[in-house]
Amino acid sequence: MNNPFQIIGGNNVEEQDKSQDLNTRIKSLVQSAPIFLFMKGTAQAPQCGFSANVARILDSYNVAYNTFNILSDMEIREGVKTFSNWPTYPQLYIKGQLVGGSDIVMELHQSGELKDLLKN
Repeated sequence: MNNPFQIIGGNNVEEQDKSQDLNTRIKSLVQSAPIFLFMKGTAQAPQCGFSANVARILDSYNVAYNTFNILSDMEIREGVKTFSNWPTYPQLYIKGQLVGGSDIVMELHQSGELKDLLKN
């Protein structure tokens, strides 16, 4: 069967340019890949069950995605909550749009909608 997804997995992005304002820094992270995940830890070493769950779901689709470990930068960690108007982590973005956290990603995965979001 032909797989429509690129096989890569999660790549952690370490934000470098702290001279920009916070919203610009966050937008830059979100736009670093079509699929982006703010999480606790990395895809290879998640530091909470919810983050692990979303990374595992994304990995099941063999898609390329970037992550940012929100535990590594308190300014980004707090700023993303305001940026997205979403208070918890993980936060999954597809094509720059917030999809949601672990529960929403799980629901979309179980319904088959996540597969469609990932390949469009």
